Amino acid sequence: MKPYYQDEYVTIYHGDCREIVPTLGRFDLLLTDPPYGIGAYASGTMGGAGVARQSRYEATTWDATAPPREDLDALIAVAEKSVLWGGNYYDGNAAAKGWLVWDKLTGSNTFADCELAWSNLDCAVRKFTLRWQGMLRGGEARLARRVHPTQKPVELMSWCIGLAGDVQTILDPFAGSGTTGRAAKDLGRKAVLIEREERYCEIAARRMGQGVLDFGTANTLRDRESA
Repeated sequence: MKPYYQDEYVTIYHGDCREIVPTLGRFDLLLTDPPYGIGAYASGTMGGAGVARQSRYEATTWDATAPPREDLDALIAVAEKSVLWGGNYYDGNAAAKGWLVWDKLTGSNTFADCELAWSNLDCAVRKFTLRWQGMLRGGEARLARRVHPTQKPVELMSWCIGLAGDVQTILDPFAGSGTTGRAAKDLGRKAVLIEREERYCEIAARRMGQGVLDFGTANTLRDRESA
């Protein structure tokens, strides 16, 4: 299958991961954020006001149901290590000690305080802290407009890759806007991304064309946003 985008580090495929993954071989790490099956964005509020006010992120049904358990098991089977965000939403995850916690410092609102990832990493429960809502957002979110209603921070995915240790090949079969690929590329790792909505493949490809993210340079982030 011809990639939608490819560079030295990242390959993006547009299509259904159930059809594409069996053709790819094995990976060191599965790092992904599948639909949780909670109707995210159906009300037009998921992702925060900065995303919800933009008409091109109209309500969709992509998060109406979570992926079937057998599909998740097939994805986990192709990687030595796995990190599955939203793991608490999926029935049948094997017992594991390496749960990961993202503390979003949400404050007083109706959004979740944290998100959880199931992993088979050989580690104790670990916590990553980064504000992702409101005026005091941290890291990448300080100046860069979010481009997907359930987008994760690059810093979070970079942290996950670091916890996984010496992994060189990474798979994200629910790529969204390409955050996993961006983190992998910044760290010099190879990643394969799969996304079934072409508009997000385009956004992800654009993000891969950027230089290494510099969170301390306001002009650089504004330039990226206008690209």
